[in-house]
Amino acid sequence: MTAPVTGAATAPVAPAQVSLTPVFVRLKLSLMRNGLRQSGGRTAAFVASLVVVLLIAAFMVLGFLLLRGHAAAGAISVLAVAVFALGWAVMPLFLPSGDETLDPSRLVMLPLRPEPLVRALLVSSLVGTGPLFTLCLAFGAAVAVTHGAAATVTAVLAVPLILLVCVALSRAIATANVRLLTSRKGRDMALLSGLVIALGIQAVNFGAQALGRAKDLSALDTVASVVGWLPAASAAAAVRSASDGDLVLAAARLAVSAAAVVALLWWWRRSLVRLMVEPDGSTIGAAPDTVKDPAAGRGLLARLLPGGRTGAVMERCFRYVWRDPKTKASWVTALAIGALVPVFNAFQEAGSVYWACFASGMLGMQMFNQFGQDSSAFWMVSQTIASPADAFAELRDRAYVILAVTVPYTAVVAVVTGLIAGGWSQLPEVFGLAFALLGAMLALGVVASVRYPYGIPQDSHRNVAPGQGGMAVAAIFGGMFAGPVLCAPLIALLIWLRVSDQHALLWLLLPLGVTYGALLLWGALRLMSARMYRRLPEILTAVSRG
Repeated sequence: MTAPVTGAATAPVAPAQVSLTPVFVRLKLSLMRNGLRQSGGRTAAFVASLVVVLLIAAFMVLGFLLLRGHAAAGAISVLAVAVFALGWAVMPLFLPSGDETLDPSRLVMLPLRPEPLVRALLVSSLVGTGPLFTLCLAFGAAVAVTHGAAATVTAVLAVPLILLVCVALSRAIATANVRLLTSRKGRDMALLSGLVIALGIQAVNFGAQALGRAKDLSALDTVASVVGWLPAASAAAAVRSASDGDLVLAAARLAVSAAAVVALLWWWRRSLVRLMVEPDGSTIGAAPDTVKDPAAGRGLLARLLPGGRTGAVMERCFRYVWRDPKTKASWVTALAIGALVPVFNAFQEAGSVYWACFASGMLGMQMFNQFGQDSSAFWMVSQTIASPADAFAELRDRAYVILAVTVPYTAVVAVVTGLIAGGWSQLPEVFGLAFALLGAMLALGVVASVRYPYGIPQDSHRNVAPGQGGMAVAAIFGGMFAGPVLCAPLIALLIWLRVSDQHALLWLLLPLGVTYGALLLWGALRLMSARMYRRLPEILTAVSRG
């Protein structure tokens, strides 16, 4: 006889809670590894970038070590950390898809609690070349000003605190704006990156020149004393204060960065909760009365352009510039840098009106990879090309778009640069060289577009399809160096007229430059039109990748 079972039924055992942090770290490492396996070019690019980052980080740490004992070591350390923290803050605004493996919008359907998710995302965000480089920067900045046992203890706390502030700041900003930045209008914000980068480079250039002319670096201490109370930079300033023996000030500055980490994590968690429980506007259909008539888009632009095929091609290209985020970003970057570099250099003592040629060269680069902006829709363009003459017209009309913008733009930049630098008498030869360089860049762009087309992914932050990066870099940088080489006859003529003191003939460079640039462009169009007609399937295959 079987003995009766006594006692209450056994309660079901709750499954053990699995930590999300190691899962997310392994997930990111797996995604990185699988991404590198997709192509040898991507692997080579990653290895090359990692080597470059490690070399720069090593030289940076060495530079901080050499600064030990220098009077400006503390100010330079604080300012360097502040600049990197600013970079971490603005990076999500210009590169919204910079880390697609950790996009929180992809996790909204998973039953995850906010607190474990924030911890897991924070730790997994520490994996990568960016955090490694920031860690080296924080270590070098701390070592440069560490003197004594108290400063050493403070540095041990400050180095990871700097890294946490930078990563948490970047993630909090990215999560709070993820829906905006991943939308089409939000991606248009990337077009400001070129302007910000150009302004930043020129600001650093002017700052370096000002420091070079200064007899001491006392101005840095004034700026560092204020910046030293901002998060991340305050941790570096705390090490400096501890080295000076002011432990109370060091603790206060450490507390500023620690409080910033807590506040950023709270903001991050709040943004994650809102992202996962609130609906977005993508599920709401457009109201019938808000749908515009497609014919209403043909306005002033269509009336200004010529009729026939030329007007249709030019209108299509102008609409790409206005509507496509990546094409718009490329144009705005070229327009900003093309104006900023000549104007900023004109303010300097060695500035010259000849810098205006930089504007035509930058905009001439827009001719490169003309078919990449069409992507897979290039098949519709190819249907309109039934002969080499049609190919000639297609390439010519695309060049007209760049000429319509670049010619008046270069004239304005040259006049403004001449007004600042005082080189009014040099404007004729400047215009000649600028338009010759423009013709050379357009001619090289025609050749590169036909011979070396590459795809531009539409749903990724990348501007080149995987496996085509080397070809794109070779075509662009080759054009940058080949453009001035093609203008060598005019440059030689300019030098000869200057050396032989025949300044009265310098105005001849204007008609010669315009004619020379036009001949270069016409020759490239004639040479590549037949080849484009034969290579239409290859071009379509190349630009459809990605």
